[in-house]
Amino acid sequence: MNKIKTLFKSKDSKKGSYSVMLTAIVIGIVIVVNLILGTLPSGVRQLDMSSTNIYDISDTSTTLLDSLDKDITFTLVATTDSVDERITRFVDKYADLSSHITVDSIDPVLHPSALTDLDTEKDTLVVSCADTGKSTSIPFTDIIQYDEMSYYYYGTETETAFDGEGQLTSAVNYVSSDTDNMVYTTSGHGESSFSSTLSDLMTKANITVNDLNLLTTTEIPEDCGALIMNAPTSDITADEATLLTSYLADGGKVILLTGKAEDATPNLESVLNTYGLQTADGYIYDSSRCYQGNAYAIIPTLSLVDNMSDGMTSDSVLLYGAAGMTEIDPARDTIAVTSFMNSSASSAAVVDDSNYTEGSYILGAVATEEIASDEDTDSSADSADATAEDADAADTSDTTEDTTDTAEETSRLTVVSGYTLIDSSITDSFSSLGNLTLFMNLVTANFDNTTNVSIPTKSLEVTYNTVSNPGPFSLLLIIGIPVCILIAGFVIWMRRRKA
Repeated sequence: MNKIKTLFKSKDSKKGSYSVMLTAIVIGIVIVVNLILGTLPSGVRQLDMSSTNIYDISDTSTTLLDSLDKDITFTLVATTDSVDERITRFVDKYADLSSHITVDSIDPVLHPSALTDLDTEKDTLVVSCADTGKSTSIPFTDIIQYDEMSYYYYGTETETAFDGEGQLTSAVNYVSSDTDNMVYTTSGHGESSFSSTLSDLMTKANITVNDLNLLTTTEIPEDCGALIMNAPTSDITADEATLLTSYLADGGKVILLTGKAEDATPNLESVLNTYGLQTADGYIYDSSRCYQGNAYAIIPTLSLVDNMSDGMTSDSVLLYGAAGMTEIDPARDTIAVTSFMNSSASSAAVVDDSNYTEGSYILGAVATEEIASDEDTDSSADSADATAEDADAADTSDTTEDTTDTAEETSRLTVVSGYTLIDSSITDSFSSLGNLTLFMNLVTANFDNTTNVSIPTKSLEVTYNTVSNPGPFSLLLIIGIPVCILIAGFVIWMRRRKA
């Protein structure tokens, strides 16, 4: 015992006891800090270290979640071990951002009746709102997307994209909204169909798209929130032009993306003329604002108004083969034309080498008109039989009461002089541009209290560090400096060897 007591009184044992005590204190502090951090929201304690920032949530989603006033439930219908950690992490992040969102989970193996009750399948996320009675199911494969061709040919599942924010924000917007938005696209004039990417964005914005042939109808459907003509290559008939102008005069909304028409389009042009726009001859050539020296591939000057710029991460859009427009006097003084996309002052409308007109041209414009419908209910009682005394009194005391209910609607004609704004050959190749976002903003501007919540997917494909267009400085960093270090090391090694 004396030896043991002596051992603990030595300097080494005192230092060891101090080290043990200090280690215990540090471990205790680490445990307490972890317990405190564990109570914080996942969005605070978890950092997005992914190469494409898949967990970042845009201002569009944040604004939607901040304004949420209805309770929404996220239900993960899957076995615990089948849910990808990225999905659960993203779902928890949405719950942290809004007190109106709660997260639940159901194991379909233990509770098979849940699939029938929720009207869904396993491995899905069900988003529901009791206040509106709406619900929607999001398959996990829509959130983490795979290359189907890779699986078909090689039997391997290759992840291509993560669409957590796009799917969840769209679902929240859908189930919390009391209204459904309907868009009709015209057919019968060589119009182009929407790309799969644009159709997906329409779905995310909770917009239903239907086809409408103007030749087979006498009126635009009442539920039409906007009528889209996407790149017609032939003219409309005179009756169709009358139908369009009547629809607009009654407060309708039309979006026209001009196409590459093979012949003249006087009837379609008459609709534009009514609303203060006239198409110029030829295609716009703009050498000062173009893509890589191609003067017909224009990067227009944007003058976005209202909510046209919402969600745009790029202030550039690309149009190829655009036909410019000029502003003329509209048919009525109540029509106002606002351009939001123009070519530069050094551009020109080119028909051929010897036929061109220089000047700035409109590439995108909105023509609006306030439509007022009055319903007069005159409550003057027997004013014609009133005595002179009563008439004098009416002048001073307003006994004659005229109640006029004025309901105002705004007709809206949006014209983009270039179908390539949404053409897949551009939007798929230049995904960083704002083409699709701008178009979606133009569409949602036709609906009251509706904003564009369409969020594109984020790539999960492996990116490699490559050197493009290496110059002298790049060659110096990649080759010159390493070679110098190797030479210096060899010289030092030789000197030490001889010493």
